[in-house]
Amino acid sequence: MFDVLIVGGGASGFYAAINIAEANSNLKIVILERGKDVLQKVKISGGGRCNVTNAEPDPKELVKNYPRGEKELLGPLYTYNNQDTIQFFETRGVPLKTEEDGRVFPVSDSSQTIIDCLLNETARLGIKVFRQSPVTQIEPISSDDHGSSWKITTSNDQYQCKKVLLATGSNPKIWKLIESLGHKIVPPVPSLFTFNIKDERISGIQGVSTRARVDVLPKDTFRPEITLKTKRKKAEKTLLNAEGPLLVTHWGLSGPVILKLSAWGAIVLNDLKYKFSISINWLPEHNQGSVLSSLMELKEIEARKTVLRTKAFEIPKRLWTNLVKASGIAIDEKWADVTKVKLQNLASQLTNCIFMVEGKSTFKEEFVTAGGIDLREINFRTFESKIHKNLFFAGEIINVDAITGGFNFQNAWTGGYIAAQGITNIG
Repeated sequence: MFDVLIVGGGASGFYAAINIAEANSNLKIVILERGKDVLQKVKISGGGRCNVTNAEPDPKELVKNYPRGEKELLGPLYTYNNQDTIQFFETRGVPLKTEEDGRVFPVSDSSQTIIDCLLNETARLGIKVFRQSPVTQIEPISSDDHGSSWKITTSNDQYQCKKVLLATGSNPKIWKLIESLGHKIVPPVPSLFTFNIKDERISGIQGVSTRARVDVLPKDTFRPEITLKTKRKKAEKTLLNAEGPLLVTHWGLSGPVILKLSAWGAIVLNDLKYKFSISINWLPEHNQGSVLSSLMELKEIEARKTVLRTKAFEIPKRLWTNLVKASGIAIDEKWADVTKVKLQNLASQLTNCIFMVEGKSTFKEEFVTAGGIDLREINFRTFESKIHKNLFFAGEIINVDAITGGFNFQNAWTGGYIAAQGITNIG
């Protein structure tokens, strides 16, 4: 019989196991992983570099990056935050670095460094790891003043343990088992995805990146208003909007601003079946009227030059070329010859550029979902179930997800650590 059984060989599972063993070296701990390999999300994250966490020092600001879980994670992040995570790895011989945007990576720029650290610690502490052990049943057995013991059945064995930590991420089979135990599962929908768009204005210019504001436009069948939190103190009320770096890709649009929209709009965009219109302001500091005034001035100042060769604003040249063409302005047309109607068209393309989104694509290989165990059924002081004693959760299995930047991993580290403390301090 094991003292603690952890289901899921990912970031939160390993982190919890290590912290449990360090808090109480007498406990027998085992990690059950359904696949051949462990820590697969760690391996692919950050393009193989592993975005360990984010350097934002204030928990109140940190939680604003969680579309689901913002309120619930505030207390846990005061208990165990990104600085604790950084210290954990650096004291174990993994130096980390912070990039300009706040993302934290190992100095090695290799996720294998993080994987090796976790595996080495697991081996050092005598934690067993059983691979190819998919769990098929979870059931409470004997019960006493300290709560239930548990029987865990896998495809090839059965185990009994005093305490269980479920850290399986977005796993529908495990969610079904949890539902059978009386927990509510918020239906999962994709988060962190890019927008599929086929449009001449962004065709052939993949790799172009610029700052922009993007609005998801409402449909008659979809009326709720959502205010997306941005760095501005007062966000405008729209269906869904965000501002930030935008990247043109082979299949459409990506970049931080699109990923932010996909995370905060995970549920509403799923309701729209990923078919909707967006408006892009390629000059977020300007509106259509001010841009038109600037264009009218240029018409006088640069009269003899061609519009195509005179980039009027700080946007990528290839994008400017495509937007000029989309406005009906000829390649060799001079400013002096451009009609006001064409300039109005150009001002509209620059500040209110409408695109049809026809589907989504997973961001790199980092599949993240919104959904999971209802947060109201979890005690966030210990990450223990409010329904069953000695049953704990950590990581993406619960209804918490974040935008990119290291925040999803921080949820895993924080949940793993606090669950470990709950497991070692109770009973």
